[in-house]
Amino acid sequence: MKKKKIGIITTGGDCSGLNTIIQRITDGCNLRKWQLIGIKDGTDGLYASPTQTIDMNNEAFQFADSHLAGSILSNGRTDTTNFITSARAGKLAQFNNKLKKSLYDLDLDALVLVGGNGSLSLAHTYREIYSGLSLVCIPKTIDMDIPKTEKTIGFDTAVQQLVSYCDQLLLTARSHHRWFVVQTMGRDCGQLALHAGVAIAADAILIPEIKFDVDNLVKHIKSSKRDYGIILVSEGISIRGHSGKPADMIARKLNAANIPNRTAFPEHIQRAGDTVATDRILAAGFVDCAFKAIENNETYVMTTFENGEFKTISLDEFFKAGKFQKDPNIPGAITSNAYVEPDNILLQIATDMGIYMGEKKR
Repeated sequence: MKKKKIGIITTGGDCSGLNTIIQRITDGCNLRKWQLIGIKDGTDGLYASPTQTIDMNNEAFQFADSHLAGSILSNGRTDTTNFITSARAGKLAQFNNKLKKSLYDLDLDALVLVGGNGSLSLAHTYREIYSGLSLVCIPKTIDMDIPKTEKTIGFDTAVQQLVSYCDQLLLTARSHHRWFVVQTMGRDCGQLALHAGVAIAADAILIPEIKFDVDNLVKHIKSSKRDYGIILVSEGISIRGHSGKPADMIARKLNAANIPNRTAFPEHIQRAGDTVATDRILAAGFVDCAFKAIENNETYVMTTFENGEFKTISLDEFFKAGKFQKDPNIPGAITSNAYVEPDNILLQIATDMGIYMGEKKR
């Protein structure tokens, strides 16, 4: 088999499991005697002159650290030229051309791009950047909002981080006879709040996909046999006529009803934490799938997990399967999104547990 030259790049928001993927890719390339180039700082590093790279075949980082959160390659900087800043400056075409040239100069046979739905949507839209090589994408995000895959790298670890956080809050909630309104990440998707909420048996879970009535939420809390508990609020919810952070809005409503409460914002600890076993196993499956795709000279594909099977699908299939939303930062760009669907079994399970989920599925 011809010795190949492979690149790997991590882009978009941070999450646990990225280093596991990098390590599994490194091991696989070493087994195949392939050269592996790590591209630093996402597309920002690809744009830089010279391109920021690492020779991954030479112990780029310790095997024992592969379970740690974050990416040894980093995902990008906010103060450099990237898709967003170049779009604002009207220089997106020049930016894309530079990325294409950098990849050409690296002379790669294949590129493994590890990203979220924004990064994958951009790869689909600006596919010309990656012409001349095999592009294989691996889905990662704590939001689990990527169409055509039942699992994404980092999601399970984020759920565990959120569950551990709420478990500790519950103890002080009991001590002080109060409710905690905990705001989760997830953007416009409620998967993170829903999974963590079922795991901790939250008293209420508010997600963007389901309309809710604050008065009914208040009635539900007041009817509880306990005088403490957790209300999980996804960051994507809104209340008509009110502004501010969702957790603060809910807290104000509870205060008005004389329900003692505090808000809590776990923020970026949801993106951290030692990678849990299920995410490590998922990484192994996605990487195995990616290597098969590269060996078969597939391109413009994404690894996916559906119905108990790891496989690749075309980026076109991924993109068309989602619900479209205009990118607020890049004119003309569209992201393809997945959400909590009305038939999600956890919605019924949560309701059967007595958790307040809202009034009407959107």
